[in-house]
Amino acid sequence: MVTYTDKIKELEDKITNTKYNKRTQHAIGLYKAQLAKLKEKQESRGKGGGKSEGYSVRKTGDGTVLLLGFPSVGKSTLLNEITNANSEVGAYDFTTLNVIPGLMEYKHAKIQILDVPGVVRGAASGKGRGREVLSVMRNADLVLIIIDANYPEHLPILLNEVRDAHIRINQKRPDVKIKKTMKDGIRIGATVKLSLNQITIKAVLNEFKINNADVVIREDISVDELIDCIEDNKKYLPGIIAINKADTVSDKKLKVVVKKINAEITISAKEKRGINEIKDLIFKKLNFMRIWMKEPGKEADMNEPLIITNDSTIKDVCQKLHKDMVRLFKFARVTGPSAKFPGQKLSLNHTLKDNDVLEIHLT
Repeated sequence: MVTYTDKIKELEDKITNTKYNKRTQHAIGLYKAQLAKLKEKQESRGKGGGKSEGYSVRKTGDGTVLLLGFPSVGKSTLLNEITNANSEVGAYDFTTLNVIPGLMEYKHAKIQILDVPGVVRGAASGKGRGREVLSVMRNADLVLIIIDANYPEHLPILLNEVRDAHIRINQKRPDVKIKKTMKDGIRIGATVKLSLNQITIKAVLNEFKINNADVVIREDISVDELIDCIEDNKKYLPGIIAINKADTVSDKKLKVVVKKINAEITISAKEKRGINEIKDLIFKKLNFMRIWMKEPGKEADMNEPLIITNDSTIKDVCQKLHKDMVRLFKFARVTGPSAKFPGQKLSLNHTLKDNDVLEIHLT
């Protein structure tokens, strides 16, 4: 009996063994569309096969970071170094069997760090409780991928599992709009020169039973990105690739590994090396900025800032502080980098900058 796994393997082999060029673009596009549909069917069938215990994690603080890596990569040790958590640490696989939350306080931000069980090959299809681990990731704001300095080959395996779980790391959703229509076939409008030809785009859409649609493409895309936009069920998350156990390899080998996997930082959680640096990188990747609040007629509170993301507006601050503040808003005064002069009177749509002092007036 031919299973979904057999069919998936057959299509993956076809894609791997077919050299990509203009002549084969159409065939590879169809293979990839068929592969995506098969994986969706396999996933749906797996979900119906029984009740999963899963993990329940309540988000707290200003942002949530998930530690992702193979078993025994040092996630628990790192968690204990950067937070107030006390995660069990052992020199053997699968020490962490549940989600262990910790709180990292840095530059006044309160950042939730989640230590989850190590991911193994086949995680996205349920191996080693991987499906539950990857589902927790969808609710995070940042993924910290930890790679053992001795095993850089683990990174592509991890990224493949994450991809199969419909999560895209360090990517943004392509600027593609697909609006289904009742007739007139598939009409494609592009504002840039495309690598994909229209025949391939239409064929891929047809594979997903889309025969009538207006498609607007505002950036060059690959077949994989087109399929992502058609399925429209992907989670896009920022990520950091960190090499742990840097103390266990030579400086020469470490440089080779960093270049090979394009790592952003090297650390040794056990030796407490790079701890402050990784805290700073987490803060920056979460895109945080600090706003100092001031009550009318009083001095600004310069001890405890409000933490929000870059490019936030005064309206965003109001919504974070209280649900009624937007309705009651009269005007605001801003002193700092985003203001033309101290105490500038501004409206809800004004975009704030790091270290602004904000004074909100209500009716």
